[in-house]
Amino acid sequence: MRGRTEVRLAGEGGQGLLLAGVILAEAAAVYSGLNAVQTQSYGPEARGGASKSEVIISEEEIDYPKVIEADILLAMSQEACDRYAGNLKREGTLIIDAVQVTRLPLGRAAVQAPITRMAEEATGRRITANVVALGVLVGVTGIVPRQAIEAAVRARAPRGTEEMNCKALAAGLDWAARHQSQGAAA
Repeated sequence: MRGRTEVRLAGEGGQGLLLAGVILAEAAAVYSGLNAVQTQSYGPEARGGASKSEVIISEEEIDYPKVIEADILLAMSQEACDRYAGNLKREGTLIIDAVQVTRLPLGRAAVQAPITRMAEEATGRRITANVVALGVLVGVTGIVPRQAIEAAVRARAPRGTEEMNCKALAAGLDWAARHQSQGAAA
């Protein structure tokens, strides 16, 4: 990785994207020896309102903690895709939850992973979709090593849910590995 990599995780409140951002930043800073900063914002609603977490990862000092133009956008809702895809670099990576996002921006390719369905299949719980999404993101981009994201998930998962969250992460990582080897992103 060279320079600054800007990641935006966006969706709705209750999807766990703020925690996902913390986990990704911790995987970079604590377990990969990189510099990382994480910020977040969300609507006034506890669930269902707009929510985003931004993570900046760099080998160098980070002088500004917000996404200027995203290198990676994870969109877990249609509203998030519609709102933030225009701020994704032309060569940036768009990852969508194909269960929740049905319209792509014109002229934009995307990694279309059935994230919510994978969470339900892997753990029986939709709430683990955020960790499945991290697995897809890390598997597709290689932004942090697999061991780093695994360690961060284990450290940050609520007590008693570590194994369930590790299953969710593995489902996302495995999906990314299968689909990259096939040369397809659907």
